[in-house]
Amino acid sequence: MNRTLPRIGAMMVTAAVFLFSICLIIPFPFGAYLVCMFLPIGYIMMAAGLHYESHESRRVAANTGMAFAIVYAVLIFLVYFAQTTSVRLGGMSEQAQGILDFQRGGLMFNYDLLGYGMMALSTFFMGLSVQADSKADKWMKALMVLHGSFFFGCFIMPMTGVFVSLSDGRTSIGGTAALVAWCAYFLPIGLLAYKHFGRESGD
Repeated sequence: MNRTLPRIGAMMVTAAVFLFSICLIIPFPFGAYLVCMFLPIGYIMMAAGLHYESHESRRVAANTGMAFAIVYAVLIFLVYFAQTTSVRLGGMSEQAQGILDFQRGGLMFNYDLLGYGMMALSTFFMGLSVQADSKADKWMKALMVLHGSFFFGCFIMPMTGVFVSLSDGRTSIGGTAALVAWCAYFLPIGLLAYKHFGRESGD
């Protein structure tokens, strides 16, 4: 069970990232929002597996990674549940719509970036906790640690006002391309984690 659940989580991460990229390309915003609520569930399961098998000497890194994973999940659920309920169903004032509508680059959009910044920190610390005994594990560890660099962009860019142009609700082609590129980067992490937890069986 201690390897089966993380493996299921890794499979959920892989599927969610793949479907998210498809929804971006189509485009299908509601599908993208819905899929993104399954990503943190799978990621927490996957991270919990890495935390469980972490060596005592790396436990602080694993604990820190889990803490950031939980913060990430809370922020993402708040953002996308709002998009699939209150925003989608309408009935809000124009001012409220501007704040809550993800596509307008308002408060929820900034919280989304903050959430993925927390995810980046989580992958960084979880990556540090991994004891890489195989070539695949070394790749997974490297990708997770390097993914931590996304934190800086996610944390700083909303403060620069670079996303103010989204206030009219139009989707940016550059923004979509950047998200698809992120999917291409993160997809191998899910696949390698799935392989990692599948190598051994038992509790």
